[in-house]
Amino acid sequence: MEALFKRVFGVEPELVKQLGGSASHRKYFRISGGGYSAIGVDGTDEDENRAFITIARHFKSKGINVPEVYAQEGLCYLQQDLGDTMLFDVAVADGHFDIDLLTKTIRALPKIQVDGAKGMPWEVCYPQESFDARMVDFDLNYFKYDYLKLTGAEFNEIKLQDDFDRLKADLLKDPSDTFLYRDFNARNVMVYGGEPWFIDFQGGRRGPIYYDVASFLWQARAKYPEQLREELIGKYLEALREYMPVDEKKFRERLALFVLFRQLQVLGCYGFRGLWEGKQSFRDSIPPALENVRSLLPLKDYPYLSKVLECLR
Repeated sequence: MEALFKRVFGVEPELVKQLGGSASHRKYFRISGGGYSAIGVDGTDEDENRAFITIARHFKSKGINVPEVYAQEGLCYLQQDLGDTMLFDVAVADGHFDIDLLTKTIRALPKIQVDGAKGMPWEVCYPQESFDARMVDFDLNYFKYDYLKLTGAEFNEIKLQDDFDRLKADLLKDPSDTFLYRDFNARNVMVYGGEPWFIDFQGGRRGPIYYDVASFLWQARAKYPEQLREELIGKYLEALREYMPVDEKKFRERLALFVLFRQLQVLGCYGFRGLWEGKQSFRDSIPPALENVRSLLPLKDYPYLSKVLECLR
């Protein structure tokens, strides 16, 4: 990465500082020298790196605020330094919500989903190019094996699977050619020059628009009040109507379904990273995620899943 820095900027790096980790095993470094600064990424998977770099360059061509990728060699690449200010830290974390920044962020989402999908080389998406039955199974099993079983909860796997199968069929009713960001949340948005900039989209793929809205507005640690959620949904729909007609009743029905699905997926993540790997920040995210889930109960279409969720503490 130091060699990449010298190749791009023509100066020797003077400081290399490792940055805090994420949910992945990638390593990030701030490299600076000669008045220049960049972020070096030490990846662990060639296909994942290819997805990020290709999607970043594609989004850049669409005028979407993403970091420029300067150079790549092996599993390392060098990208634009967007600073250290996450949207979560300045617009969410202290409980005093920055409505302007949150509105700018949610209004930018339809451009990513619709414009970003045009000409997207879907074959580079990692680990798969589309949201499909296999992907739903992975995430539901993530919840079952990496959260539910780790809590010691007693449940009937056959009855739970029956509800999972119904939920999967419902989730897959609307084929879509839009871009699903997947991890669209306030920790994956940087504030740079007063504007939201988007990172960590290498898991994106073709998929429905509802998932990203659910991911952003029901982020467990954000704890958005219901009134603010409603306001931001309205801002999102205003922006979405610039790209397509919107049936608001249908949108809200589908959104509720994806909120449930996303909360199950993140509980799997929090269970694995928090209960299994012992990372405290993920353990701390479990109670607010459970509160999000409880707000959805009872689930009339998935009665056994509803029963299991009601028993979680």
